[in-house]
Amino acid sequence: MVAGAMVADAFRPGAPEPAPRFTGLPRLNFVYGHNDPEQIPARELAECAAKVLAESGHLLGMYNLGQAPQGHDRLRAFVAEKVGRRSGIACTAADVLLTSGSLQAMDLVNALFVGPGDTVILEEFTYGGAITKVERLGARVIGAPLDGGGIVVPELRRILESLRQEGVRPRYIYTIPTVQNPTGTIMDLGRRRELVALAREFGVPIFEDECYADLVWSGERPPALYSLDPDNVVHIGSFSKSLAPALRIGYVVAPWNVLGRLVALKTDAGSGALEQMVVAEYVCRDYDRHVDELRAGLGRKLDVLVEALEQEFGTAAELFRPEGGIFLWLKLPDSVDVRTFAPTALDQGLAFNPGPDWACDPEAAKSHLRLCFALPPEATIREGVAELARICFQHTGVPARSANRLRA
Repeated sequence: MVAGAMVADAFRPGAPEPAPRFTGLPRLNFVYGHNDPEQIPARELAECAAKVLAESGHLLGMYNLGQAPQGHDRLRAFVAEKVGRRSGIACTAADVLLTSGSLQAMDLVNALFVGPGDTVILEEFTYGGAITKVERLGARVIGAPLDGGGIVVPELRRILESLRQEGVRPRYIYTIPTVQNPTGTIMDLGRRRELVALAREFGVPIFEDECYADLVWSGERPPALYSLDPDNVVHIGSFSKSLAPALRIGYVVAPWNVLGRLVALKTDAGSGALEQMVVAEYVCRDYDRHVDELRAGLGRKLDVLVEALEQEFGTAAELFRPEGGIFLWLKLPDSVDVRTFAPTALDQGLAFNPGPDWACDPEAAKSHLRLCFALPPEATIREGVAELARICFQHTGVPARSANRLRA
């Protein structure tokens, strides 16, 4: 036994292998949900931190600042106002639970709804964490087909009818209707109504994830699914993409028969109170202005990314230009399996998300990949796309032509 090493049989069956040690971010980084460091309002946040500590720092002597276990009163009130104004959700601060990012919100919802042997319906391409969290609970994942407007409702009906014949009622339908991850689409109001009606017909709750909704390029979006059927929808959101990922603040909006159970499941003695105090002070001052500026900056980076991909890949890449957010989803020819060169790319300092990690059926997305364009500067975006094309060609022969020149 190596000195200081825990005996292997001390771990529970099924425990994960150790994560790799962190050695720094890749130089050409197109992964995760990082945002643009230049657009983090650090000075304003510092001012807010000084103000709330001077005025209310003594409240840190009490769990949850001596307030409701759902989180900071003022921030919950802001969330209620924001989702009402932007997403059409009629709620109050009492209907909001603050969490340590939307990932904790997702864990809480899963803990309430999902157990081993259960079935859940996710979109065929979706957030990779949503897939792995459900699979680790021992549940079956079924992917609902997507098109340019989100979940294809007639196909979802066929899935639900087939499951009903098996005697199975899914625990929920998980969807990202506004700036879908990874495809970047927005579900229109008509389809939202069809989805809500179908879910109610089959007695299946909807789990709505709107983490990217504030980053719609136009600034406008359809009403949230929760606003159409609050009794059958659980709504989560986050400030990670619209303010700062490292400020771990997410939220759940739900009726009390759901929210109260989530509060009972949240046994961490409260999410970070100082973060909530600072964010509450900031968003009540400058949130709308900040989001407008952030969207403009992200839109410019997306333009650079699309231009670089068109130059380096030409018609070899099908681009799904997003309607907002920080990701671009693209497809290479069917003959390409991006998993064959992703490790080589990472070894050479280029990181991207292989499509299979974002698909209920990994093989169906083997030629897809997701690029996060928020973090790298514009020059780095161009350099990274050129490097991606070079490595991809070395392993697959695609793209055969870049910038109208045949590759050797």
